[in-house]
Amino acid sequence: MSTTTESRASTIQVRVLDNLITVGALAFWAIVLWWAATQGIGRTQYAILFLGGILLLYLITEAKESVEAGDYLDLLILVACGAVMVAATYYIYTGYEGFYINRQGWAYDHEYRLAWLVIGVILYLTWRSYGNVFLALIGGVMLYAMYGNYVPGLFGHSGLDTIFMLQMLITDLAGFYGSLTQLTAAWIAPFLLYAGLLFAFGAFDLILRIAIISAKYIESGVAQTAVISSAIIGSINGSYAANAGMTGSFTIPTMMDSGLSGRTAAGIEGTASTSGQVLPPVMGASAFVMASVLGIPYWNIIVAGLIPATILVLSILVAVHYTSINEIGEQEMDFDEYFDEEMTQSDKIVQGVRFGIPFAILLITLGYLQYTVMTAALYTIVAMIGLGITTPVLQSIYDVSNGAKSRHVDLEEEWSSGLVRPKLSVVRRNRVVDSFLAEVGNTIHGFRRGAVILAPIAIILAAVNGVVDLLMTTGVPSRIAIMLMQLSGGILLLAVLFGMAVCIVMGVGMPTVAAYVIVSTLVAPTFISVFEVPELAAHFMVFYAAVMAGVTPPVAIAVVVASGIAGSNFWKSCATAITIAAPLFVLPISFIYHPEIVSTAIDVESLISGGIILMGSFTIIYALNYSFPLKRRYTYPVRFVLFWLGAFVMVYPGWLLQGIGAAVFVIVFLGEKYVANGNKLPFASATDR
Repeated sequence: MSTTTESRASTIQVRVLDNLITVGALAFWAIVLWWAATQGIGRTQYAILFLGGILLLYLITEAKESVEAGDYLDLLILVACGAVMVAATYYIYTGYEGFYINRQGWAYDHEYRLAWLVIGVILYLTWRSYGNVFLALIGGVMLYAMYGNYVPGLFGHSGLDTIFMLQMLITDLAGFYGSLTQLTAAWIAPFLLYAGLLFAFGAFDLILRIAIISAKYIESGVAQTAVISSAIIGSINGSYAANAGMTGSFTIPTMMDSGLSGRTAAGIEGTASTSGQVLPPVMGASAFVMASVLGIPYWNIIVAGLIPATILVLSILVAVHYTSINEIGEQEMDFDEYFDEEMTQSDKIVQGVRFGIPFAILLITLGYLQYTVMTAALYTIVAMIGLGITTPVLQSIYDVSNGAKSRHVDLEEEWSSGLVRPKLSVVRRNRVVDSFLAEVGNTIHGFRRGAVILAPIAIILAAVNGVVDLLMTTGVPSRIAIMLMQLSGGILLLAVLFGMAVCIVMGVGMPTVAAYVIVSTLVAPTFISVFEVPELAAHFMVFYAAVMAGVTPPVAIAVVVASGIAGSNFWKSCATAITIAAPLFVLPISFIYHPEIVSTAIDVESLISGGIILMGSFTIIYALNYSFPLKRRYTYPVRFVLFWLGAFVMVYPGWLLQGIGAAVFVIVFLGEKYVANGNKLPFASATDR
């Protein structure tokens, strides 16, 4: 076969697979929305269909890339995996009553063999999506579950029978088909479809436009663009690594063009992508899981997350300002360099209606009407699709109508001059039809994008569901509780520090929601049962601590991605990210000693505590990021003292001493401004800096 013929065949194969992805995504989301509207089958049975469908879509997407790369061995493996999942999904779904009701605790031999094949596919896809770390985690937990009798010391156990492990993971419809997969299917999936539609209809383009415009009015506006856009998009995206790659490809070159060094740009982007994971209402999809684990309304999780997220984001904005103003040049950001055209007034109105109304519906249905997450998401999606298509069409009708009126006088002149009158009806119809078809295309693209975003999250949550079930069965959470008690000697502060270290390790390289699931299972129960920490405070503590893995060396995956885009040194970029995100390393401790800031009701007490802790956070940022006009021998002691002063203000469980500490910071801050205005203190120098 000639090279030309092979290329043509490959192109046809790619096109067929691409169309198959589109059709598959539409069919998959039709099932998801049907179930959300009707719940026509049981949740466990729906989870079987959901997991099989999303894995098959992922396999087809990967197969398309294999064909494009000409890697037919990889394609063969993917086809084999697809055959296993189609067969397993059909067999388990049609035999649901036998698996789930009649034969709990045992299965036929051929079903155990099928279970091994499904486990192999899950392990392979986990490795394919997230690399060796996750493969080692899942495989290691399975080996630990089977051979725990060979593990010495505290974490040793009697070991699980292989058949029992297969029942846990597959045949009893727990494990990979368990509560996390069911939660993903019922709650997380509709929100990720909403995210896909937002991408397709241009919401994130709008966010970037707003951020770019803000750069005209703020001295550090270019850098703040990265924080705003990355934080908002990262909250929905659910992976700080993916978010750093997606938004960083735009924000990092922009920051570097404005004069920032590569290390600073990478540090800012890495921090912004990581901090976005804690922003309500999505919190990287962790909010849904947290509500389910704690058994409280989802809206309560949103409320509880508002104050700490505000503290963190404001602190990072200030830190980014201090970090960037010393490097950034005279920024004359030309809008045309980033976007083809500016938005007209009618464009702004259309976009406001298009995205504002669905989001308002989401907030009203969740917060005021107290609908379930699934129902609220369903209404939001319907509104997003309806307004996403109709508002641009109505705008095109309005624009054509106005254009026709303004053109009418000119046409009269052309007619009187003997020119042929154009057919306005055809122009108007074509414009409206083109607009309608374009938005239908965007809707279809949104369905595809939603499936692409969902697939790796569904894979890892299914795998983590199995890991958690095995760890719970082997008693690991109670063993971690004993370990923390032994290491800390029963001292709460030491236990929190050791617990945070465990959370950071568990969060390395993981998507936010997967990291939260593991640490909430392994670490949070210790603080709730042993130290009597309120549930919400304990869960927010481990959640924030796990998120810290994004900027914590030696892995710091968000900084790894950002520094790769910037072409900067990883360790230097990581140092910048840590100085910017420093309050993130203290804030989880604040939840333990000030649980009122993560309560389900925002009252005077929580606002006062939040305000004081914010001052402590500003103190840390000021200590690490501000360029002091002091002699060098005074700078480092001042930074050291201010850092620990800020940490004290953030953590100490008493308003009086916290307030005194905050007042000290205010005095130092005003004193520095006194010097900056040209006045001299005895230890200040205008030339030695």
